Amino acid sequence: MAEIGMAGRSESVVTQANTAKTVGSGSLEVFATPMMAALMENAAVSALVLPEDQTSVGTHLDMKHIAATPVGMKVWAEAKIVEMEGRKLVYQIEAFDEKEKIGEGRHERVIVNTEKFMLKTNGKLQ
Repeated sequence: MAEIGMAGRSESVVTQANTAKTVGSGSLEVFATPMMAALMENAAVSALVLPEDQTSVGTHLDMKHIAATPVGMKVWAEAKIVEMEGRKLVYQIEAFDEKEKIGEGRHERVIVNTEKFMLKTNGKLQ
C-alpha cells in the first residue's frame, strides 16, 4: 500500500565503515554522501507496505549534502510520499544528525512485480 503522506525513517551511526574516506567518495573521516543517499532510500522504502510479490526500486535521487557529520554521531533520514502517479512515488526527504539538518532532497521510486523485474534484469546475462 502506498498513499500520499505515508512516511518512513531510517537511522544509523557514523562509523569508519561509512565515512567518505572508507567508501572512496572523499578523503575525510565524515559521513559519506553515498551513505546518506542509501540512508535516504532506506527511509523511503520503510514508508511502504507492499504485497509480498511487489517491491519498489529507486529511479531518481536529487539531494544536497549540506553539513558534515563526524564518526560516532547518530544520523537519520525521514521520507514522506508527496506525489503519486500510477506506480511512481515521489518522496520529500530530509537527513539529520544529533546537531542539525545534514541533507535534503527528492526521491522517486517505482512499484514493480518482483518476479517480473528480476526475470527481465537477469535476462541481461543471456
